[in-house]
Amino acid sequence: MGGRLMDMVLVKTPNGALAPADEEARALIEKLKAGQGVRATIRRARNVKFHRKAFALFKLAFDVWEPVTPLEYQGLPVAKDFDRFRKDMTILAGFYKAVYNARGEVRLEAESLSFAAMDEERFETVFRAVLTVVWNRVLKAAGYATEDEVERVINELMRFDQ
Repeated sequence: MGGRLMDMVLVKTPNGALAPADEEARALIEKLKAGQGVRATIRRARNVKFHRKAFALFKLAFDVWEPVTPLEYQGLPVAKDFDRFRKDMTILAGFYKAVYNARGEVRLEAESLSFAAMDEERFETVFRAVLTVVWNRVLKAAGYATEDEVERVINELMRFDQ
């Protein structure tokens, strides 16, 4: 990694240590060698609990979602993928950029939900839009009556996660 700058979000744990707040930060920390020193600039980050709430929503929906097409492609099994699901729900909520692939086709790339990519206000807007999409496309069919009910369930799940 040399002198390359890395931007990550850490959270203070109950024992006073700093730990990665998301998978992106965890992956960056894993690349460090044991005992390796790093220089850090500390800035308060977006609300970590709210970030976790968004990922609890994605997980709740992913766990009940079942693809309607056969789970096979060219004779090989195809599995559900959480990261793809999360990105698809974000795109369906309207938070994406259009890019060309190598074949000249337009593809939609989900906006990054990382702490560095957006501020609290933008994240709140994304969360509300994703909640609506996830409820309409997945959770309504799974028996959830309203978006408010989904949010109550997510809050309850987060209490058990602590």
